[in-house]
Amino acid sequence: MSILPQHNHYLTRSPTHNPWHRKRIICSATTTPTKPKSSPNQLTFEPQFVTPPNLVTSSSTPPVLNDPSLQSTWSHRTWVATGCTTVLVSLAKAIAGAGDSHIWLEPMLAGYIGYILADLGSGVYHWGIDNYGDGSTPIFGNQIEAFQGHHKWPWTITRRQFANNLHALARTVAFFVLPVDLVCNDPIVNAFVGVLAGCIMFSQQFHAWAHGTKSKLPPIVVALQDVGLFVSRSQHGAHHRQPYNNNYCIVSGVWNEFLDKNKVFEALEMALYFKLGVRPRSWSEPTTDWTEETETASQVAVQ
Repeated sequence: MSILPQHNHYLTRSPTHNPWHRKRIICSATTTPTKPKSSPNQLTFEPQFVTPPNLVTSSSTPPVLNDPSLQSTWSHRTWVATGCTTVLVSLAKAIAGAGDSHIWLEPMLAGYIGYILADLGSGVYHWGIDNYGDGSTPIFGNQIEAFQGHHKWPWTITRRQFANNLHALARTVAFFVLPVDLVCNDPIVNAFVGVLAGCIMFSQQFHAWAHGTKSKLPPIVVALQDVGLFVSRSQHGAHHRQPYNNNYCIVSGVWNEFLDKNKVFEALEMALYFKLGVRPRSWSEPTTDWTEETETASQVAVQ
């Protein structure tokens, strides 16, 4: 930027002559833009480009009828039986303790809280393995691959046998609930742990029923879905449609509306991105590795 020359006229008196002499003094000023200097204490932000994690790649071939990966083994059945036993023991101790102490309201309330928190926990866990990690992730790698395969072929969960579908969660439940059964005799704690663990263990079965055809589901299951005690088919169906970033809870689905409306998972994704530089899969366009393929006639099994 420059300032045009400015002309100012001043009258000066000659030291040797009395008459006034007019002299012209020309003043001009020019300014040039200067780049502000940054203070050594000033924070500067530079964009960083972080490569998103590799998407999980699942097998390009869907499970076939009578696929061994969908069948239950004796190991699966043993773990499910063990998990169910620990849950039943916890609930039995809660009922017995409530009867002995003549308190029923507190254990029932504790059980209800366990049921509500199980739905929330299923949503947080489902969101995590849907969006982060891959098959090489320690501990969770197999489940991450399984859930991505489920996104591509969601109908396969209805082909899994009961123990095959529940054994992984049953094993975790058994390890956590057994110590509580052995050392705790508080009916309130036993009720909370029993209902929480039972709902977590059976969440995969509730999930499978949410993919079932209404005409092929037991009437009691359909009724419980309709009243909202089990996650409904329509609610979970929304999770398998773009943008694939909602309705993560799979016990009752009671938390889904609150979590999605308040963008809780989106806030967690932003926090993880700014803290760790990791992008969730839901920020990327779905690839053929996890978008749904329609079940063909040759893959339909008699249930």
